[in-house]
Amino acid sequence: MFYPQERLALFIDGANLYAAARNLGFDIDYRRLRDWFRGKSRLVRAYYYTVLIEDQEYSPIRPLVDWLDYNGYSLVTKPAREYTDHAGRRRIRSSIDVELTVDMIEMADRLDHAVLFSGDGSYRRAIEAVQAKGTRVTVVGTVRTNPPMAADELRRQADNFVDLVQLRGDIERARDDRPPQNDRDDPDDGEDEDFEADEEDGATVLVRSA
Repeated sequence: MFYPQERLALFIDGANLYAAARNLGFDIDYRRLRDWFRGKSRLVRAYYYTVLIEDQEYSPIRPLVDWLDYNGYSLVTKPAREYTDHAGRRRIRSSIDVELTVDMIEMADRLDHAVLFSGDGSYRRAIEAVQAKGTRVTVVGTVRTNPPMAADELRRQADNFVDLVQLRGDIERARDDRPPQNDRDDPDDGEDEDFEADEEDGATVLVRSA
């Protein structure tokens, strides 16, 4: 599935991956994830996409974003505003699909293999466009949750589908890790502390915890 000489890039939908891992009961160690793919191929680029709340003095995702930026990831962030849904919960719609799609298609000519970390079915057409350029696409998501967090049309379009459960032993963050001693060495906790991931109209949103 992965070959040592192939040029490979990762495209990580941050909120979607966080939601999938959380529903499976574990946290991602992004150093282990990066190193695992480096050991399998020629890792050209690792993109991480996320939204940041505008006008927020402190964002709980900021320690992770800063660590990724210093440790071999290409960060693509987008401002987002909170809104209140009909139940009175504060939400953030994390829509970075345009940015991720554009980067995948632009990079395709320089890659042999693109790995998409997302289960969002809206990426099906992007995968098709990348494949048309001769680049293989692997989707990483999960169907082990209820409901499944990887759209059927996405799995059908991909050249390969890897369930996140299969990678858990290689990329899980140990829960007994000591607190970070250096923010360039150890990422903080996952995608957020104050928000819970949820699905709404096919998109991943973050819901303010009580």
